[in-house]
Amino acid sequence: MKQILSMILFMFMFSGIYSQDFNNRLDSLMKKYYKDGEPGAFLCIELKGKIIFKKGYGLANRETQSKIGASTNFNIGSVTKQFTAFAILKLAAENRLSLEDHLTKFFPDFNQKIGGSINIRQLLTHSSGIIDHYEYTDTLKIRHAADRDVLMAVQNLDSTYFPPGTKYRYSNTAYCLLGMIIEKISGMPYAAYIRENILHPLGMKRAAIFEPGISIPERAIGYDRSNDGKSFHRLDADQSIFFSTEADGGLYTSIDEYVKWLESLELGMHEGNHLVMAARSPQFQIDASKFLAYGFGWFIGGNGEQQAVYHTGSNGGFRAIVYTLPKENDAVIIFSNRSDIDLESLVQDINNLLHISNKYFSKIESLVSFRNSSPNFAPCKKIKSYSTSFAKNWKGNAMALN
Repeated sequence: MKQILSMILFMFMFSGIYSQDFNNRLDSLMKKYYKDGEPGAFLCIELKGKIIFKKGYGLANRETQSKIGASTNFNIGSVTKQFTAFAILKLAAENRLSLEDHLTKFFPDFNQKIGGSINIRQLLTHSSGIIDHYEYTDTLKIRHAADRDVLMAVQNLDSTYFPPGTKYRYSNTAYCLLGMIIEKISGMPYAAYIRENILHPLGMKRAAIFEPGISIPERAIGYDRSNDGKSFHRLDADQSIFFSTEADGGLYTSIDEYVKWLESLELGMHEGNHLVMAARSPQFQIDASKFLAYGFGWFIGGNGEQQAVYHTGSNGGFRAIVYTLPKENDAVIIFSNRSDIDLESLVQDINNLLHISNKYFSKIESLVSFRNSSPNFAPCKKIKSYSTSFAKNWKGNAMALN
């Protein structure tokens, strides 16, 4: 009995030392990129369904010197798309729409040729070929563009990049239109529908879709590194006209509250919830050679035996990444309020440290999403400069954040 107790005690002690060693190495890795006194990030790691690491680095707001914590609300960019997709699937499950419905069913004024050939499923999977709205949006009187401005910009266009349903091309425009469909069907503003039907039921009481003039508690400010390479300048909602479109990238949430959403998805996968299973399963093939597909609001890498389900986000000075292995209940989440760090490479380093598989984690195509959404950096008013980090990463061919 004494020998058994000694072995158990030794195992607990070894486990504690082992865990502390990993924590120290993770901490050192994060501090390599995120320094005190600079905009930063929050890292959360889940292994086998248990949170093993949670820590914030740097400042949420350089003016107030407030530090980043687990309750800091970050704009999570395109990670918002998983909430938009789930709302559409929920409405479909309620028989209020069909994924085969075409745009003209909801928007009779849409160009009949285009609107009659693009359906909801294609919008969800970035296979619609719809033209990006940026160059067609009248921004002369707009300070904060909304999804309705996106609809107005594209509803009269008479062409697509390719025949709908034949190819993949990442599209923020598509998700803005999905947001407008949610409004049409529910009779509620997109922000209100997401809040009342997804966020609040999960206990995400402080999460919010960006709306001009609406206060967001503990809101982080987005930043970009300046040309001198040493300082930072603000790159937030007031610096970019298209920062404020809602359904493609408007959600602010904290790590603490996002984890509630992730736990609900893990439970849904475990229980076979058909909405969650559909969203986090391959729906449109992107690259067969890389086993890469898109689900509904998620990238899917791998085959049926082992899959990585993940998404990235980019909006102004904000970056976000959520990488999960559903069958292992493993997850790495980083929310950041600076735009100069390659989060995909950082997550791969973290995975290597923790022996989490990177086998099916692809960058898709270098900068494909930056190329497709570069006007997100279109300056407001008469500011002429684009994000310096965007320019650097474009030339460096390093990032593929969406």
